[in-house]
Amino acid sequence: MFVKIYGRMTCPYCVRARNLAEKLSNEVDGFSYEFIDMIELGLSKDDIAKAIGLSEVQTVPQVVIDGQPIGGSTDFLAFAKEKFGITL
Repeated sequence: MFVKIYGRMTCPYCVRARNLAEKLSNEVDGFSYEFIDMIELGLSKDDIAKAIGLSEVQTVPQVVIDGQPIGGSTDFLAFAKEKFGITL
């Protein structure tokens, strides 16, 4: 399973999503992730929306699992709890 997280290092929800992804990468076989810092790369929310195939993005982080956007930090936390029984 591969997860991309689009966000900012200064965003607490983005940091929470990244921390969860790091925990999952350490505890779940075959799990890997990439954190894409939108500020560092000069990406706008419109750029992220285009990259993940949505008409618009209102908030970050945006979490994409195996090419499918699932939403933000809260959605990612719910996914990890349901699929793996893992929480922060």
